[in-house]
Amino acid sequence: MIKQIAISFYLFVFTIFFKLFKLFPQKNVTTFVASFGDNILFAIKELERQDIEQKIVILETRRCHVPFYDYSDRTILTFEPFRPFQWIRSIYYIATSDKVFVDNYYHFLAVTDFHPHVECVQLWHAAGAIKQFGLKDHKVNKESAYARKRFRRVYDRFSHVVVGSEKMADVFQESFGLSNEQMLKTGVPRTDFFYDNDEINYVKHLMYMEFPIFKQKKVILYAPTYRDGEFNVSTLHLDIKKMYDQLKYDYVLLLKLHPAVNGTFENKHPGFAFNMSNYPNVNHLLTIADVLVTDYSSVPFEYSILRKPMIFYPYDLDVYEKVRGLQDSYEQFVPGPVVAHTEELIGTIRANDFDLDRIDAFAEEWNEYSTGHASASLIQTIYNISEHDIVPKKSILDTATAESIAAASAFETNVIDDYDNL
Repeated sequence: MIKQIAISFYLFVFTIFFKLFKLFPQKNVTTFVASFGDNILFAIKELERQDIEQKIVILETRRCHVPFYDYSDRTILTFEPFRPFQWIRSIYYIATSDKVFVDNYYHFLAVTDFHPHVECVQLWHAAGAIKQFGLKDHKVNKESAYARKRFRRVYDRFSHVVVGSEKMADVFQESFGLSNEQMLKTGVPRTDFFYDNDEINYVKHLMYMEFPIFKQKKVILYAPTYRDGEFNVSTLHLDIKKMYDQLKYDYVLLLKLHPAVNGTFENKHPGFAFNMSNYPNVNHLLTIADVLVTDYSSVPFEYSILRKPMIFYPYDLDVYEKVRGLQDSYEQFVPGPVVAHTEELIGTIRANDFDLDRIDAFAEEWNEYSTGHASASLIQTIYNISEHDIVPKKSILDTATAESIAAASAFETNVIDDYDNL
């Protein structure tokens, strides 16, 4: 009840400023609202690379872990009420821009009655979906009629939803109640990274210089999704001591919690377990991982492009399926062995018996349009650029990778002293 009152008050104030600023002339401005940031970063870099005459405005929410550099042709604002001046300026840009990109569900869209020609592009933050979301989320049935109506108003704002496959287009149509015509089948921008061997090798080189042990041993990446109400975590449903005892000579374990989760752990196994949760680019971690361990996260959809093993550890499968809902029968859906506890996980890792053909089929199905040119295809479509006018990619420094590497380098410098907090 209190949450709904807070949302209603937020939207009431937002509406006042939005209607006021909507009286101002529309401008040649593209505004990006960033919660996750990865896809937005790739889209921005491609937009800048094509040298399109657009002012770029980036509105960062507090949960955005991808830092954006303050170049002269960018305006970067904190899109949070606790920074009232920047928040109000943000509303001004949302109301006067001719293009708005978002990468998450945002309440404010329920009251943004854009001008007819304004395009609102949903980049989303996942290349695929294991769990239900949007109107298909089981929790929606417990919401009030007013809240459900608000959800629909948000989804109705999307002129386009960017997808990487027909499978994901079907999911979005059901989850958001949209038509196939609203699906923009250009591929997921951040997946471009996985098709450029030069960039991948460059990232690996930098990471191995900073963390030599990642090259000396095999890397297990544990990347679970969040659970409702579990945004501050001090324990894991994973017995790290058992993993250390049985795998320490051959493996290291990297922990990458969901961006919405704040995890603080006591590290009793330095040199084996590394908390990489604040590392700003999960793509970099995927490139050095030898095996991915996850549950209902969307990470497997991108990781499958690399054709590497993955194990699924849904320790609360029955409860999660009941509360959130899953897209399909879990065991048949995921492209890897399903384990129920740490000992079974260890045994599966040591057996090293994975069906890579199944992973290939999974990758082809869910990354149908994500073939290495998604960012260019997106910008070409939204800004009506002829294929003959597209500026070809020239070097690694022309991509979003260079900027995200710089951010990662800053993280690496600071995180060394934080391993004791794992």
